[in-house]
Amino acid sequence: MTAELIVRDEVLIDAPPAKVWKVLITPKYVAQWDELPEDYPSEDMSKGSEVVWEHNGEKTITTIIKAEEMKELQIALYQSNWEVQPDEGDVAYRYNLEERNGSTLLKIEIGDFSLIENGQMYYDASVEFASNSKHVIKGLAESL
Repeated sequence: MTAELIVRDEVLIDAPPAKVWKVLITPKYVAQWDELPEDYPSEDMSKGSEVVWEHNGEKTITTIIKAEEMKELQIALYQSNWEVQPDEGDVAYRYNLEERNGSTLLKIEIGDFSLIENGQMYYDASVEFASNSKHVIKGLAESL
């Protein structure tokens, strides 16, 4: 059994959880810290919302599986080219918000990539994604 490959990062944001939540679920903000298809709907994302990418006959789908307002957002990751498909949510993006005296501690977890083939490659890319996206999320939430 391979050791867990879960990216963990966090950032303290000088904004209340409501503003951070807005940046996590509003497509016009999400598109600034993550990729969205050009034709993605403008309505706020909620449980069941999906983002589907198709490239060379393969699909990547992210699905919101938990959306506890201003507290927790979980987004399951699925890729059609994975040889072994983990259970929904076993490989996911998790965003946890903790209110801290008017500010928000945003904790990010991405993985567990040990469950899939080439997991280290996904883990390494996700380390960079978490590091970059947390700064953009912070900037957006603090400017709302």
